[in-house]
Amino acid sequence: MKIQENISLKNYNTFGVEAKAHYFAEVHDLHELKYATEFAKINHFKMLFLGGGSNLLFTQDFNGLVIKLNLKGISEEILDENHVLISAKAGENWHEFVLYTLSKNYGGLENLSLIPGNVGTCPIQNIGAYGTEIKDYFVSCKALNLETSEIEELSLEDCKFGYRDSIFKTSAKGKYVIVKVTFKLTTQNHHIKTEYGAISTELKNLGIENPTIQEVSKAVINIRESKLPNPAEIGNAGSFFKNPSIPIAQFENLKEKFPEIQGYANGDWVKVPAGWLIENAGWKGKQLGNVASHKLQALVIINATGNASGKEIHDFSTQIIDSVKEKYGIELEREVNIL
Repeated sequence: MKIQENISLKNYNTFGVEAKAHYFAEVHDLHELKYATEFAKINHFKMLFLGGGSNLLFTQDFNGLVIKLNLKGISEEILDENHVLISAKAGENWHEFVLYTLSKNYGGLENLSLIPGNVGTCPIQNIGAYGTEIKDYFVSCKALNLETSEIEELSLEDCKFGYRDSIFKTSAKGKYVIVKVTFKLTTQNHHIKTEYGAISTELKNLGIENPTIQEVSKAVINIRESKLPNPAEIGNAGSFFKNPSIPIAQFENLKEKFPEIQGYANGDWVKVPAGWLIENAGWKGKQLGNVASHKLQALVIINATGNASGKEIHDFSTQIIDSVKEKYGIELEREVNIL
């Protein structure tokens, strides 16, 4: 492993924005990872751990050590006649891992098909889509404690998962780097979820009445490809904002003023689709300079010309936040990490 200097990060983030790392290392195993982190600690460098680069926005150069996690490997252990434990190391591509589980007829992750990024970062966000979240099938993860340089195992309870949230974003932020994640999946008697989003409609279009987990995955892929731009073609980080939750009373007041507003009740709160708010605030397909809101999905901000800077994208997102707050009184929260 080599510690490199002054390395461009343009090809390491899905927005495709230019930024430089003062120092850069690519690690393939725990030995290299520990060496890189010790190097940073000895020299008092800040550290940034890169997976697929799909959930971050560089607004400036990184004056420290960027560590690209390329730990690879998948292992599995049959638990009983209907369950398997399957583990993947941090550098495995998430979608390819999902396809692997489906090739073995392991059920649980099919609704999370085609989400960008790597396995190691999925617990940080508690990624989710179409009625499924990581926490639903998560068993544990192994992580390097950056303070002690020891590997620790964190359980489902330890991770304190919430909506696009976990301990890795709150009390343990900056303390760990995840190296392996373990899930408990079904081998038969799968729980098929088709009631969310447009899955049932897409399955009907495909002429499928009793879908397999593989067919649910296919429907999800078709839906995502139809409305989400491919980062390899247009720079983006997927959904840029979280869906906000507001009190029922606030939602009812908004409903009187905007009868068409969408919302999904959850106890005393209502989750309002951020994409709907952004679109109805007039941002869908709108372009300012090098940056735009995607023409098919307002929740996605794109590097429209390929020449946008991180600051331009950040400023564009701020204008959306201000616009939505002015019209609906709801303040959107960025899902993407800003650096």
